[in-house]
Amino acid sequence: MSNSASGMAVNDECKLKFLELKAKRNFRFIVFKIEEKIQQVMVEKLGQPDESYDDFAACMPADECRYAVFDFDFITDEHCQKSKIFFIAWSPDGARVRSKMLYASSKDRFKRELDGIQVELQATDPSEMSMDIIKGRAL
Repeated sequence: MSNSASGMAVNDECKLKFLELKAKRNFRFIVFKIEEKIQQVMVEKLGQPDESYDDFAACMPADECRYAVFDFDFITDEHCQKSKIFFIAWSPDGARVRSKMLYASSKDRFKRELDGIQVELQATDPSEMSMDIIKGRAL
């Protein structure tokens, strides 16, 4: 199952782990990596439910692109407990141009495989995915 435009396949584990995050809340976050040699998106890291946003942010490499989903819990102004699933396209300035192009061209198709994403964020450095930005986009 690959996209003719980017030739990128999505490993079944990506969808299965995302469903677990969404339905069972088994994970706080998932980091995905494109394995260029086999042209496939793979699960790189699963964040346990007790891990924090800082743990998640620390998983983003300074010079490589990644996709990630983060299950963000928050309390609204009306004191309601809510959760939103963020999709983050991480494309740091230090990443290879080819890698940035590959992630950019595969993003929409990959995102469609993950049914239930509520907020999308594009980040090129940690400040663009800070907790303040996450909170602002969640409300």
